[in-house]
Amino acid sequence: MVDEGTGTADAAARKRVQRGWCWYDWANSVFPTSVTTVFGSLYLTEVAANAAMADKATNGPNPCPADAAGNTDKLTNCDISVFGLHFPAGSLWGYLLSVATVVQVLIVPLLGAIVDRTGRKKPMLAFFAFGGSVATVAMSLVSGSNWGLGVVLFILGNIGYGTSVVVYYAFLTEIATADERDGLSARGWAFGYLGSGLALAIQLVVYLFRDSFGITAGNAAQIAYLLSGLWWAGFTLIPLRRLPSVTARRADAEPVTGSVLSAGFRELGATLREARAFPLTLAFLGTYLIYTDGISTVANVSAQYGREELKFEADVLITTILIVQFVAFLGGVLHGLVARRIGAKKTIMISLAVWVVVIGSAYFVQAGQQLQFYALAGGIGLVLGGTNALSRSLFSHMVPVGKEAQYFSVYEMGERATSWMGPALFAFMAGATGSYRYAIISLVIFFAVGLTLMYFVPVRRAIAAAGNPEPKIL
Repeated sequence: MVDEGTGTADAAARKRVQRGWCWYDWANSVFPTSVTTVFGSLYLTEVAANAAMADKATNGPNPCPADAAGNTDKLTNCDISVFGLHFPAGSLWGYLLSVATVVQVLIVPLLGAIVDRTGRKKPMLAFFAFGGSVATVAMSLVSGSNWGLGVVLFILGNIGYGTSVVVYYAFLTEIATADERDGLSARGWAFGYLGSGLALAIQLVVYLFRDSFGITAGNAAQIAYLLSGLWWAGFTLIPLRRLPSVTARRADAEPVTGSVLSAGFRELGATLREARAFPLTLAFLGTYLIYTDGISTVANVSAQYGREELKFEADVLITTILIVQFVAFLGGVLHGLVARRIGAKKTIMISLAVWVVVIGSAYFVQAGQQLQFYALAGGIGLVLGGTNALSRSLFSHMVPVGKEAQYFSVYEMGERATSWMGPALFAFMAGATGSYRYAIISLVIFFAVGLTLMYFVPVRRAIAAAGNPEPKIL
């Protein structure tokens, strides 16, 4: 709560803290956008393929067999091996994302329990943010054939990102009143899209004009990693200067005995057992996991849809990414303004209805029609950030006091643990129908089901059950 040891009871001081909090959205969003979405697969798979080609030259033709036409595609025909398992170099990024997700699911909830147990949110935010940014900077050193180093560094960066975001979310209840959280969360999310869009624009200038700079595509990707890590670390200094140094621990928390790690395991186990006492919070969480899977799937497959079904070149797809980033900033701000008028739940439901319309319209975009595709990107950007921003703030009302980091770790890791459903449906529909149009429109089901379930979630009862004050407008 804002008046429990945070030093933010004064409205002006609290606003300054809140503005500082928003800067971490600006700082960390560069990792999922630039490192994960754009440059990760672009560079690491190339390094892995080069390693396989070098292995072929040294050890014979087995790593890179030619196809029936006598050709060798190093991404699809060249195999790399990990722990005795062999797979095409082009598959590395997909497997890496899966492994990184599993590692996050196993580690982040435990770390969230440790944060709640100790109450040391600010030092933990600094540790994981700087740890993730250092790993990202170090990715710029990956070159030649040492793709294994890139794999390890990406996993470390992913852990730093996931854990720091959980701690960052947990600050929301400490620095904002019930009536302030929707607007604050929306501003932070919008600010994050603006920051990541600006960073990506700079990196893409370097990548697209690499010949003019006298560098290779690989060098441009390495520069992108370096800039991303420095961006993340540099802008993290702002929230660390403004956020409260001491936050409230649970009043009923037992003194830490033994190691912090063992205390964290006990805390996490107790939270998982006690969560059954808050079925309405879990109902909202289940609803969120359904529609956020649809959101993440659209973000991940839209480039594939544009490339394979609509036949757009890379420059169109890159432009589309930037459109989504900057429109998402406006969409986040708009969601905050609407929520202030009608409440977060109703705004989320309107946003999900817009998602249904936007994804439905994707089916009718004609191949080669850039303006139609850009308009579609604008529609996605309009609801992309705001839906998740308001979900974050609404969930914060339903979390028991002192359990914020743990519940937000379940919130984040639940999203990752269920994120396979949308891509699986997309891939199945594409294979079964032979058309990406049917695959993309099948994703409407996530938003339609989410909208229906959201209607029935008794938000006020969930907030009261968690023992938290209700915002005036819901």
